[in-house]
This record gives sequence, structure tokens and C-alpha cells, in this order.
Amino acid sequence: MHAFTEKDIRASFVNASLRERNALVVPALAHVEWENLDYFGWRDPKQPLAGFIVIPVDDEPVGILLRQTEQRTRTRAQCSWCEDVTLPNEVVLFSAKRAGKAGRNGDTVGTLLCENFECSANVRRPMPPAYLGFDVKAARERRIEALQSHVDRFARDIRDSR
Repeated sequence: MHAFTEKDIRASFVNASLRERNALVVPALAHVEWENLDYFGWRDPKQPLAGFIVIPVDDEPVGILLRQTEQRTRTRAQCSWCEDVTLPNEVVLFSAKRAGKAGRNGDTVGTLLCENFECSANVRRPMPPAYLGFDVKAARERRIEALQSHVDRFARDIRDSR
């Protein structure tokens, strides 16, 4: 993923009002390892039910404001993006308003995601070989490609619903 500036990030949000974009608390970007990310996501401690993600679509940032549901799932859920079955973290339900008129009319999309957006690290984590001769490196690359595909599809769904 290519590095974005704070200005790029603020301007990228397709489903947030101008007031919401100006109120964003963007984390420090100096130490972000952009080359190991498939999307940039963060939580604001002052808004515990809000999540923010920026996804590169055609090399342009698409920012999406997410809302976490207050109720937790009763059983251990699987993240829809990284599809990690050995999750070291919690998975929660997020909803996102669609961009434009659809979002203003209340049209939303829900998805199960890693609570603190650890998907990029999850797909890059070494996995044990499933069988003798299992190509761990190729499996890791397939997981990264699948995550990128899921993230891209989600961003396009939110952005292109105008």
C-alpha cells in the first residue's frame, strides 16, 4: 500500500459529512509500515464505537467511516476480510453508510471485521503446513490476495452506490 498523508486521509472519506471529516483524529503516520498494509484502519478512543479505514482503490484512497454494533456476537465469529480461523483478536460487526444519496437515505452495509483492523498482520502471519509438501509461501500470498480482493470489493460497494 502506498503512504497517504493526513490531508489525503481526511479528504478520502466518502460516507462522512464535512463535520465528521474535520473532527477525525488521524493517528500519527510517521511510524506506519505502509508496505505491510492492505488497508489503513484505526479506532479513536474518544469514539469507542467508531472505526475508520482507508482503502487504496486504483491508487486513490477511499475512506470509510464504520460504526460498531453495541451488542457482541454470542459465538466466536470469523472476519469477513482476512478469514483467519486462528484469530488472536475479537471480531465485531461494523456497519457503514453507503456514499451519496443512498447513504443519506439510510442504506448501509454490515460486515464482520477484526475489532482493531489486524487483517493485514493476520494474513502475513506464518501458518503451519497443512500437509507434507504444503507451500506455505504460496498459501500466504493467496491469503494476501484474497484480503486485497475483499477490501477492494467492500470499498467499491460503499463508494459506487452514489
